[in-house]
Amino acid sequence: MSDNDTPEIIDEVNELREKIKGSRGMFRDQDFLNEVAQQVADTTHLSRLSVAQALVEDLRNFSAKPHLSSVKTHINERRDNHLLSLFDASYFPALSLEYLRYETLPTNPHLATRYASPTMPVNITASSTGFESRVVVALFPENHIDGLQYGDDLIFYFINKFVERHNRITRRMIDAVMADDSFPLLRGVDDRTVEQASSWWVRLHEYHHRQGDMPIPQYLPYKSLKPLAGLEELRVDISGILTCLNDPQLPAEQAHLAYEYILSERLLRYSVEGIPRPNYDAVASQLLFNYLTEQGGIELRDDRIRLRPELPTVLAGFLAEIQRIERQIHDMPAEEVQQELLAFTNQYTDYDPQAKDYRHVPYFAQIKERLGV
Repeated sequence: MSDNDTPEIIDEVNELREKIKGSRGMFRDQDFLNEVAQQVADTTHLSRLSVAQALVEDLRNFSAKPHLSSVKTHINERRDNHLLSLFDASYFPALSLEYLRYETLPTNPHLATRYASPTMPVNITASSTGFESRVVVALFPENHIDGLQYGDDLIFYFINKFVERHNRITRRMIDAVMADDSFPLLRGVDDRTVEQASSWWVRLHEYHHRQGDMPIPQYLPYKSLKPLAGLEELRVDISGILTCLNDPQLPAEQAHLAYEYILSERLLRYSVEGIPRPNYDAVASQLLFNYLTEQGGIELRDDRIRLRPELPTVLAGFLAEIQRIERQIHDMPAEEVQQELLAFTNQYTDYDPQAKDYRHVPYFAQIKERLGV
């Protein structure tokens, strides 16, 4: 199968997407899945892909074996650079029957081995309509209709979308709100450099989710509340930041660039997401901003944020406090540890008990309105 056939494959997938539009409630009905499988099998170009043949097999046997094992084996073994499946993810509503072709990105060998995880930083080179959605920046194993994730299942991050998002939002915020001496390596870098920093970020991110006393996915049920989901994201990203600052085996300039990149995304871009109703990432950024301000890691002067020399120490202290609370899981019921994590989060966030939701930091609401991001 030549990549020259990709436009025809995409046309066929998009045509099938239209046929099943509005049928999400049928995604586990065997008769419906048999019909979708036959439609895929009857295509001229798509049906020649081995991943399409795997999907047909899985769909036809789904009631007996509700696991897309053939598709996921094809993907996990990286038999080619094609990905096709039927997806059902509440937070990615654009996805249904989807196809993409990808290219893998290079990484630092020490990073890939010392901080190993089933992470795949890739660029999308062609895709069906669903993957064009701006919010679909990653693809997780549980996004398939089987809803399952196993330890070796690959997690895809679409790095070209990270680069676009950084250029559209974060870079403008750096120029608008940061002191002139902040994030010096990030200013004026090209897309290839941002691509490298993004790849480092997602590898460190997935690795650290699986570390600590309450790792994901084992303790996901206790971290699924909006503020605690945000706290978990902060835990892993600050762990990644400190790795970049403290691991002498990583190339120093690339590691410092990744540190600046992760911090800028977490502190700035996520802070304006979801206004006026913050999502879990925005709650986490509100928590980080308030904690760093109170503890002296950053300061707001003349409406600009300055990173203080104490910042790495303050970040280490933040992580140590989360680790102290989570370490209690060995002696306390999980529900009690969950409440302590929630109390820590609420100490540095603005919770509105009447609305039963979190408020944004007014500073970032103003920035969002001013920049139109």
